[in-house]
Amino acid sequence: MDLSAILYFLCLISTASIRINADEFNVLDFGAAGDGNADDSMAFIKAWNNTCSATAKSPTMVIPKGKTFLVRPITFAGPCKSSDITIMLSGSIIAPNGPNEWKEDDKSKWFEIQGVDSLQIDGSGTIDGRGKAWWDISCKINKKEGCIKLAPTVLKFDRCNNLRMNNMNFINSPQTHVTLMGCNGVEFGFLSIQAPGTSPNTDGIHIQASSNVYIHNAHISDGDDCISIGDNTSNINITQVDCGPGHGVSIGSLGKDGGEVGKGTVKHIVFSNLNFTDVENPIIIDQHYCDVADSCKETDTGVHIDDVLYAQSFGTSKTEVAINLNCSSSSPCTNIIVDTIQLKPANPGQRVISSCNNANGQSKGTDQPKCCF
Repeated sequence: MDLSAILYFLCLISTASIRINADEFNVLDFGAAGDGNADDSMAFIKAWNNTCSATAKSPTMVIPKGKTFLVRPITFAGPCKSSDITIMLSGSIIAPNGPNEWKEDDKSKWFEIQGVDSLQIDGSGTIDGRGKAWWDISCKINKKEGCIKLAPTVLKFDRCNNLRMNNMNFINSPQTHVTLMGCNGVEFGFLSIQAPGTSPNTDGIHIQASSNVYIHNAHISDGDDCISIGDNTSNINITQVDCGPGHGVSIGSLGKDGGEVGKGTVKHIVFSNLNFTDVENPIIIDQHYCDVADSCKETDTGVHIDDVLYAQSFGTSKTEVAINLNCSSSSPCTNIIVDTIQLKPANPGQRVISSCNNANGQSKGTDQPKCCF
């Protein structure tokens, strides 16, 4: 090969490298320190704005491995120019360490992604909510004056469609770890979500007003529901999930603001291949749920829950009531199917039972506990 050919080849490689690099937006290039002490919020916002506005076919925001980024409450907003956008999160993101370091007035959110379609998040990174200081003053466990009822959610997706998130780790959220609000077409796979079993209201994943959600191959260990489902939700498939400690998979808190009967619906939901470890009420539908005892008013309203399948799941229950179907008298649960569920007592001398209230359906192959239909 002559010199001119070699130079031409090197030019092609250089051009390709520039083009590849132009598709990637590393937070370090926008001023992030990644030392766990400096505030990297503005670097994250700049990297996201460049990624979202990029004209490349598949732009990627990079949060690199081996770095820890302190980030205050931020929002990644869409819509973006690309219909195929990625956040490659390989490092660690940490929240401000407790409410005393929280400067923002809105205490409900920390990291929010809003109105972004066709987003993929991957990279085996960790998001740490550093929740202990919030738990210590929670009204749920500490009813002294000045206690708090509202704490941040680690990651909230608001009106995001065609969303994929895989291989991520979440730890110690002040409250819910991941929330879906108004999303359609979601797949979460190979997630690890962990918080102490005593941490208050630290749901693993909460699904609200969303549809076509597929959650699989996840390990969730927390102080509240492993997965909770709220109003106006449909077509949910949850499979191959290890849950516990925690409160199992829950359909509850529906119509809590007193909406009209039938205004909200939850339907076409499948829970299958779940492994419960020392879980309180592993299978639960509770339309009379009240977060703080004696603080909720009884109403005649209810949200209709229909066509829910619990299948091929096993494990241990910390509570005597392992299957609790507690539905509204004004809008009973219908078409609830319990298929091959085997739940054993977590403790010696304990028994397990099921309880049904205003629920109808059928049981197949479930004798421990024997279903109440």
